[in-house]
Amino acid sequence: MKRKSWTYARAGVNIARKSDAIGSLVTQLKYRRKGKGKMMEILGQFTGMIDFGGTALTLCTDGVGTKILVAEALDKWDTIGIDCIAMNVNDTICAGAEPIALVDYIAMERPDERITEQIGVGLEKGARLANIDIVGGEIAIMPEVVSGVDLSASCLGAVKKDRIIDGSDVDIGDVIIGLRSSGIHSNGLTLARRILADNNIRLDERLGGLRNTIGEELLRPTEIYVKKVLRLLKTCRVKGMVNVTGGGLRNFVRLKKGVMFEIDDPIRPQPIFGVLAELGDVEVKEMYQTFNMGMGFAVICPASSADKALGMLGKGSKLVGRVVKGNGAAVPDMNLRYGSY
Repeated sequence: MKRKSWTYARAGVNIARKSDAIGSLVTQLKYRRKGKGKMMEILGQFTGMIDFGGTALTLCTDGVGTKILVAEALDKWDTIGIDCIAMNVNDTICAGAEPIALVDYIAMERPDERITEQIGVGLEKGARLANIDIVGGEIAIMPEVVSGVDLSASCLGAVKKDRIIDGSDVDIGDVIIGLRSSGIHSNGLTLARRILADNNIRLDERLGGLRNTIGEELLRPTEIYVKKVLRLLKTCRVKGMVNVTGGGLRNFVRLKKGVMFEIDDPIRPQPIFGVLAELGDVEVKEMYQTFNMGMGFAVICPASSADKALGMLGKGSKLVGRVVKGNGAAVPDMNLRYGSY
């Protein structure tokens, strides 16, 4: 009998139910601040936006998810701080904003200065890569709530109002430029870990096509795209940007409705994705709607700006597709299609 294919939902993360949970929360959040500093109602953004006169402040929050369990299993804590900062600053730049400052939050079962010191090493490196200040944070000791460690952060950014990029200008004929990921980043780790456990694969094993152990590949830090993207924004017209995180290519459909983001020449996924797909018998569509599959970030710009943008973004960037008639996102060669939602 053919074994059952692994999916993100089967691993315990149901994206549809997560969306429902978010919706049920948001319906209760009705109060709006009066006066300066009120929320800007711009849909589809990867970060919240605050009206501050001629400037929009951005504010977002994210964590490293179950990637922290890989760090715990390997007893290697010095890179997840990079992931924590990357997950926040990569969301921030999607609006055209420059990340400015960050506060971190560490929840622990019990105090452990060795672990917090190593987390600090990664946070420091991530801050340098993103050019942000870590202005504060919190370490909460909660033995009755947390069994281990959790790490998250919130990031503040800023952009002039007339420089906000919200995807509203995206139109048919625009091109999509993908930026290569460093690997699995910090999404889909629950599925990855379940697949490995189901196949009795140890994190210290080396599997076909991987240069490092499977654990080292999973722990590889998330790419930080801040400096490349901010440099691009100074010289090229950009209409929209997408941080390809949890949900994979479905992240495109939140940017704008009424157009189709067609990825007809995808970036080639790193070997780690092939290993996971084979071990878990994961369908191609499930892979592309769970993982970044080699493309960690995307820029949408006019076709006339494509060559200049590729030149500015440099190594690791590639023209991967175009905006066409339709509604959603698609990878035609693989018969993958994601409707707007």
